[in-house]
Amino acid sequence: MVVKSIYIFFTFLFLCGIYPTYLAQQMSTDLRDLSNGADIIITGKVTGQTSSWNEDKTRIYTKAVIQVDEYLKGNNSGSTVTVKYLGGEVGEIGEMYSHTPRFEDKEEVLVFLQKDDKNTEYKVYDGENGKISIVNDPKTGEKVTTSNLRISSLKSQIKSYIND
Repeated sequence: MVVKSIYIFFTFLFLCGIYPTYLAQQMSTDLRDLSNGADIIITGKVTGQTSSWNEDKTRIYTKAVIQVDEYLKGNNSGSTVTVKYLGGEVGEIGEMYSHTPRFEDKEEVLVFLQKDDKNTEYKVYDGENGKISIVNDPKTGEKVTTSNLRISSLKSQIKSYIND
């Protein structure tokens, strides 16, 4: 009986929107850290990817080219940005790593990027947390995250954190 009451209570909280509110607050905190830590922040669409072995043939890396729609932070001179990440497929061999963002061709994204150690390429800042997929809300046509947060609101928050 007690277990059933607890289940009903948490179901009620979830349905009333308390759980999504917590997620929004958590996203806000992470968003501040991501915004401040990234070298550049962009929105755009993945136009292509290529995977290859590193020099010792011990790891596979993929480079994703993103057609930039908007620079929210950082250099705004290039129309594309190339992002290098661990994993991918070369021939019949594939590697996949947990907590590493992966990109899909034609995927719309908002990404927080950081120059690599050699300062020659970009990588996603803070792993999978630094990549947000963008989709169209089927009801409104508005661009939202996969958890239904409005991209326009996220962009406003990001810009306010950068200007603090």
